[in-house]
Amino acid sequence: MSNQPAHDPAAEARHARFGTLPERIRFEDMTEVSATTPGPAATAAYNPERAWTFHNCLAVDLAL
Repeated sequence: MSNQPAHDPAAEARHARFGTLPERIRFEDMTEVSATTPGPAATAAYNPERAWTFHNCLAVDLAL
């Protein structure tokens, strides 16, 4: 038997594509800093007529 591996074009193509790890991505390149504003729920005034929509109630869930 020969110690030389058989010539396989498919194996060479796989090695050319997947034979090395991709370049390392720095953490600074993966994060983004942006300013945010409060959402509409934080700026809306309290409305007691619609307060039930923000809280769970078993009786409401069961339609009692």
